[in-house]
Amino acid sequence: MPTPRQALLLLSFAALAAIAAFMTLGVRGNWDFVLPFRGTKVAVMVLVAYAVAVSTVLFQTVTGNRILTPAIMGFDSLYVLIQSCAVFLLGSTNVAMIDHRLRFGGEVAVMVAFSVVLYGAIFSRSRRDLHLLILVGIVFGIFFRSLANFLQRLIDPAEFAFLQDRFFASFNSVESDLLATAALLVAAVSLVAWRIMHSFDVLALGRERSIGLGVDHRRMVTIVLVLVAVLVSVSTALVGPITFFGLLVANLAYLAVPSGKHRFVLPAAVLLAVIALVGGQTILERIFAFDTNLRIIIEFLGGIVFISLVVQGKAR
Repeated sequence: MPTPRQALLLLSFAALAAIAAFMTLGVRGNWDFVLPFRGTKVAVMVLVAYAVAVSTVLFQTVTGNRILTPAIMGFDSLYVLIQSCAVFLLGSTNVAMIDHRLRFGGEVAVMVAFSVVLYGAIFSRSRRDLHLLILVGIVFGIFFRSLANFLQRLIDPAEFAFLQDRFFASFNSVESDLLATAALLVAAVSLVAWRIMHSFDVLALGRERSIGLGVDHRRMVTIVLVLVAVLVSVSTALVGPITFFGLLVANLAYLAVPSGKHRFVLPAAVLLAVIALVGGQTILERIFAFDTNLRIIIEFLGGIVFISLVVQGKAR
């Protein structure tokens, strides 16, 4: 079995190969147009891959459970509710006319505000509050989804068709200025995460051991959850929800780098996410000619991984 550094090196080569294949395969016409056009799509996929992978690994670290993902906190359902409310109140025509930067900023702000209010209302000194937080997140997710479904039944069928397009993750229609804004937010989160990187391995040991080793567990968990909320909000507002993608790449990263140290697991998860998104989009465009959606494939594979993890957990 390769060492963690060797595994990261192999994954890096695979990620670069996937990017090179996406940028060059099937090029017809002017390279001056093709390279910037595909380069923007690659940048979007890399950014989303980074945000989803890091947020999932960190969320599993603080919850101590490799089956859970940030989606369980209701972010995907809240995104669907935001889109449904906007179309119900304003209409699809007015929604389409809203400046994309304003819409992106509003969606991120609402999702981050929801998470901050939720964390602030629930967190105390007890470890059980983390479990309560997850439970409340599940309940809110169900509530948001039910309310969104109710609104969708009230709108015009043509409006609903417009709305459905916004429920599926898409890497083909992201504006370059949105990409720059999202990259700045992710960079800010990464800077904070880098400064507390030394605490992640300790947090993975659990609350009692973390406190025994001198870590302010409540403060660190709150910081990590806010960072996770920002990352998930940015990726969801940028391209749409991808529910099981984080679960898939995070658990593959644990297998690829069995050491469990975050300085290896985090980059492994990011590289695997890049390989999955860029490589999957390359296959989708060059072999299937856009006849299917990458999100469907990812959700299918992620769902299989989820079921497998649940079954194995019950077996133990």
